[in-house]
Amino acid sequence: MKSQDILPVILSVVIIIIVAILEKQSKVIAAITATMPLTAALALWIVYTSASGDKTATSQFSLSMIFGFIPTFFFMVAAWIASRAGMKLSGILLSGYGVWAIGAVSVFLLRKTLGLG
Repeated sequence: MKSQDILPVILSVVIIIIVAILEKQSKVIAAITATMPLTAALALWIVYTSASGDKTATSQFSLSMIFGFIPTFFFMVAAWIASRAGMKLSGILLSGYGVWAIGAVSVFLLRKTLGLG
């Protein structure tokens, strides 16, 4: 395995540990850390290096990630609403992922309809 394959996994684990530690100190800092664009940056790095720095491949992937943020935003809104309604974690996650799945399919179909990939 190459370091470009292993390093993203190691960084992700480190961030999860940092969030767990920060959560005890400050919920706000833990939330900011948890939502920082770590996976987006790591994914860009992986695509960039696997495409040998090809500008077109990286640009197309970046555009796809922009569209991918839409259902992720609605995941968080649904999770927030579910938690305010007093649901347990399983209900919160099911609500979030249900909304995310509908959003992801909608974005995929919209992109196909508009010819954006």
